[in-house]
Amino acid sequence: MPSAIEVRKVPIHSVADASELARLIDDGVMEASRVIAIIGKTEGNGGVNDYTRIIADRAFREVLVAKGADADAVKQVPIVWSGGTDGVISPHATIFATVDAEPTDEPRLTVGFAMSEQLAPEDIGRTAMVSKVADAVRVAMERAGITDPADVHYVQTKTPLLTIHTIRDAKSRGKTVWTEHTHESMDLSNGCTALGIAVALGEIEMPSDEDVMHDRSLYSSVASCSSGVELDQAQVVVVGNAPGVGGRYRIGHSVMEDALDQEGIWEAIRSAGLDLPERPRTADLDGRLVNVFLKCEASQDGQVRGRRNAMLDDSDVHWHRQIKAAVGGVTAAVTGDPAVFVSVSAAHQGPDGGGPVAAIVDLG
Repeated sequence: MPSAIEVRKVPIHSVADASELARLIDDGVMEASRVIAIIGKTEGNGGVNDYTRIIADRAFREVLVAKGADADAVKQVPIVWSGGTDGVISPHATIFATVDAEPTDEPRLTVGFAMSEQLAPEDIGRTAMVSKVADAVRVAMERAGITDPADVHYVQTKTPLLTIHTIRDAKSRGKTVWTEHTHESMDLSNGCTALGIAVALGEIEMPSDEDVMHDRSLYSSVASCSSGVELDQAQVVVVGNAPGVGGRYRIGHSVMEDALDQEGIWEAIRSAGLDLPERPRTADLDGRLVNVFLKCEASQDGQVRGRRNAMLDDSDVHWHRQIKAAVGGVTAAVTGDPAVFVSVSAAHQGPDGGGPVAAIVDLG
């Protein structure tokens, strides 16, 4: 049986800051050697060349080593950074660590991690990637002690995207790639990964190559997929609930049907176990919401609730940044806290124009 989980959200005070992680360790909240995953937002551009993710990754790993964790073990800790804190979104990290706790029959937060087989550039956007991701999700579920896919409420991944270098590599071996546009490959990698998650959890049947990025009716309601230049495998973190684990925390999920769907956020919080009134307010959270994790996407029809917007036609500010800022504001209005995990590029992650929402709450 996996260990109980302690989870805390901490601010990031500058791009290379990990002082709040050090403070948690110094205060005895968690041990450096027992940190098993970190998921956070950095303040870069969120694009292919967003190196704030690499800077933050180094800062947090260096703190873990400095505080006594084995350096080789720290290299294996999944740390997933989503770049871009547009609008009111504030840079922060959510840190997961194992702790000792009395087992309970009540379902409580559990986390499992796995790495996929290596993803070649020619795999990205094709069923080979879907299969490799699905296999890794199943391994992570097993490590989390989850047997029923319904108990999985959040799957955070980090996968490679295409760069000029990897495109050349594929061509040198006589292979083709789905796209030669590196920024487009971010959406592609995320979307294809989400399909792998959906297959592993039984949300959809195995799609065809033609379905990838085209059939938006195929999606996962728990996938949160990011991509970058940092790795050549799918890094998979499965978060769910399991009995017998113990601890104070529980996770739930829902989906936003569109960019303004506050009720989707409230429903995720209810799903996690908080008893809320029919028309909840931020004050009803009473400090018990640890964090929410969302994906968002500009609707392909260029509308929100029947009203036209210009995000997809804007040549000055990419729609990635606009929708992230918009949904970040909607989310912060619900939670009362701008330190929310809102990530863009949600192809096959929730319904078109909306996206999945996961919420972790402290049940005491």
